[in-house]
Amino acid sequence: MKQQAEQWMWRIAAGLVISMPVLLLYALAPAEIVVTVVAVLFLAHSVLTRHGNWLRQPWVIVAGLLWGQIILSSMVMGSSHSVAQAACFGRYFLFIAALQAWVLPGARARAVLARVYAGVAIWLVAGCWQQYICGRNIWGYGRWADGALLGPLWAPRAGSGLFMTALPGLFPIAIRLSQREGARGRIMAAGMLLGLVLTMVLVAQRMPLFLMLGGMGIAGLLVPRLRGGLVAVGLLGAGGVALSPVLAPQAYHKLVVNFIAHMHAFADSPYGMLFIRAGVMIGRHPWFGLGFDGFRHACPDPAYFHGLPWLGVAEGPHGGAAGCNLHPHNYYLLMGTMGGIPAMGLFMALVACLLVPAWKAVAPTRDPQRLMLAVVVTLVFWPVASTSSLLTQPTAGWLSMIVGWVLAASPFTARLRYVHGGD
Repeated sequence: MKQQAEQWMWRIAAGLVISMPVLLLYALAPAEIVVTVVAVLFLAHSVLTRHGNWLRQPWVIVAGLLWGQIILSSMVMGSSHSVAQAACFGRYFLFIAALQAWVLPGARARAVLARVYAGVAIWLVAGCWQQYICGRNIWGYGRWADGALLGPLWAPRAGSGLFMTALPGLFPIAIRLSQREGARGRIMAAGMLLGLVLTMVLVAQRMPLFLMLGGMGIAGLLVPRLRGGLVAVGLLGAGGVALSPVLAPQAYHKLVVNFIAHMHAFADSPYGMLFIRAGVMIGRHPWFGLGFDGFRHACPDPAYFHGLPWLGVAEGPHGGAAGCNLHPHNYYLLMGTMGGIPAMGLFMALVACLLVPAWKAVAPTRDPQRLMLAVVVTLVFWPVASTSSLLTQPTAGWLSMIVGWVLAASPFTARLRYVHGGD
């Protein structure tokens, strides 16, 4: 009876996890419910089977300390509501542990998930080109106000969704094609990657495009037979950007004109103002930050309307309340504003603890799937990236999924001898 209950729990959790890529596109509230349900089922599994080896992993210990710091900071600086929110934040760590230790250690489960990711990536590419050609997507929406393509969605999330699904879902296929005898496989791989780059250019979301190009660069360095095709893709992609003023003027304005303007006057750009405001908050509250989601609540406070003299950065002329947003657009600054410098340090330590098993004994040509998972995890934690909030969906879901997946594929997981329902 106990074994049957365990099997059913695993099947429910696996089914929910396999559905996550689609939910993260179209149903964010159900995706949040899935995270919570899988975390609770995993705790029940651990109690039933009396397997707690996952608790002794370095990343779990550091994540627990980070979670505790954010709860403590919320108790010191925030309200009872922020304390409750901080307590619930740990569900993401439990969800990641569930993927690693219970749902995805089996190769078959990971293979099914990879196919779902590939299917979602193809769906996004098709939707982006349909909107570009027809002017409207399947829901009847045109481009976003800033010129970004929506693809088959109703909000500007196609770029981040395509980055998170294409690298683990389609790039391994391209790498396998490049390993075939003769030139045909390499041409097919280059064609696939060129299609992804051109789609990202048309989508006109800068950070996903930069991350996609970064993933291609790392893959090219580690997979020799892919290099020639990637050089050709780079040249053709640059040609696509050069032609974008004629073929896609809105994409050109956002990718090139707007980017140059932001870099020329960074302190007065939206991202520069967020960086300054977060730095001021951390400087004023270095030990505890402002508690869970403190940036959003404190940003309009005039007490933080000044620059960072220790960096020689002044508040821009368009600062003040105009420089506010719901979050600081950077994971590390977000942790600093919530839990101070200790939380930032613990988050950096957590990233290091995740990257070690992700890259341990990676064999790029023998296991391209694991290579691309490690690449994605490395890129999403790139410290100078502009990001969406780690506290909400779909960002938290995409990040938790890819981290749990790469940990499940790591040889460290196999040595821990977890009990799971699939193989």
